[in-house]
Amino acid sequence: MHVPDGFFNAAVSISAGAVAAAGVAVCLRGAKRELDDRTAPMAGLVAAFIFAVQMLNFPVAAGTSGHLLGGALAAILVGPYTGVLCMAVVLLVQGVFFADGGLTALGVNITIMGIVTVLVGWGVFLLVSRVARGKGAITVAAFLAALVSVPASALAFTLLFWIGGTAPIEVSAVAAAMGGVHVLIGVGEAVITALTVGAVLAVRPDLVYGARGVAAPLVLRGPEGATTVQPERPVATGGGIRPFLLGGLGVTALLAGVVSFFASSSPDGLESVAEEKGFLGQATDHLFGSWALADYGDVGGIPVGVAGILGVGLVLLIAGAVGYAARGRDRVRV
Repeated sequence: MHVPDGFFNAAVSISAGAVAAAGVAVCLRGAKRELDDRTAPMAGLVAAFIFAVQMLNFPVAAGTSGHLLGGALAAILVGPYTGVLCMAVVLLVQGVFFADGGLTALGVNITIMGIVTVLVGWGVFLLVSRVARGKGAITVAAFLAALVSVPASALAFTLLFWIGGTAPIEVSAVAAAMGGVHVLIGVGEAVITALTVGAVLAVRPDLVYGARGVAAPLVLRGPEGATTVQPERPVATGGGIRPFLLGGLGVTALLAGVVSFFASSSPDGLESVAEEKGFLGQATDHLFGSWALADYGDVGGIPVGVAGILGVGLVLLIAGAVGYAARGRDRVRV
């Protein structure tokens, strides 16, 4: 759903940029409550994983593909504040180095793909996980959170397009088309998110932010009455965090470096709707569209897998540095 340059007028682009900047500033402060020395590297890994999986377009309808957005996944794994930071880094690297998403539309993309997906996904996740307890409920909550977050992002795009789109399109038609195709994409997003969260829960439940404090309290009944015992946070199933990080990075590199060759080449949901509704021609050329890495190496003749590995490295370094910079000063072990 990467919005190119030219879809929005200057007023909306600047306003969305201000919203995105304010959101990132708030999240830089909020991430102090989610990260410490041990968990800060997770920000880099989660952002790099999302970058890699976003390269894997999957077919959702005839001639249309979709890809992971990742906001709900990031929020569940590292927390909503850190999740927004991860998404902002991914979108920044994509827009600047790979010409994926316009530079003037960067604020729009961070707002609808980062802030909206995180807020909606995290809200749905909290609601479901607080009603149904346990690890199984966390996976179900992750599925539903991701499922809802994608069409919510699509509708946010439609709202902004209605306010300041550069083409005179009937908003109801755009809303119906965007909502319909992104519900299908949301199913794929939900499957990927649930599988990823379930896998991390099985190996390192202590590293899933959304799993903290969701277990039901234990009520002990004795001669003197009932005593409620609050559950402890999930504990590590073995070893430090480094083996998990290395394993996760290996999977991420495999996805970006190998599996990316098999991604669908069909236009994604936004591009397909824009073509169908007649406003695709409003897109303008990207300032860095002639760079070697543009379109993930297609412009410069670089194999997509090589471009993917380079992107993973960039996102890992930037998001990891942001995670360390934003971590709390109280080094609490979790």
